[in-house]
Amino acid sequence: MKREENKSRCPINFTVEIFGDTWSLLIVRDMIALGKKTFGEFMESEERIGPSVLADRLAHLERKGIISKRPSETDKRKFIYSLTEKGLDLIPIVYDIAVWGSKHSPHPKAPDAWFKSLEYDRELVIRLWREAVESGSSFFIGPDSVVNKLGLA
Repeated sequence: MKREENKSRCPINFTVEIFGDTWSLLIVRDMIALGKKTFGEFMESEERIGPSVLADRLAHLERKGIISKRPSETDKRKFIYSLTEKGLDLIPIVYDIAVWGSKHSPHPKAPDAWFKSLEYDRELVIRLWREAVESGSSFFIGPDSVVNKLGLA
């Protein structure tokens, strides 16, 4: 049985206990960058997460208050996942991790729009990103995407 208590009250430990696995932050990335909302969409990710691991990570993120799920209006067998306020607060963290990876990865791979967005003020990009996700878009996808708002397409 997994322990639900944190090892310590250290803020870094708290964060690592939620996101210290390979998949949790990638699920959040897929939600905020690519607008993924369903189990099937997460399964299509390039990193090829297994279905049982995905189910476990989604349940973990829901228990921790990062995401919520609701039945699909069009297909009651499916669930739609969305970020909570607590989850939306991860956008600056994901941004900074992505910037660091873009700078230090020997061969970073991302759409050109991502690299163009790095020329803009960090606070502007993060504000537009949060607004995009709150409206149902994402960084790259949707009418309110950061890519559309900054004309990066």
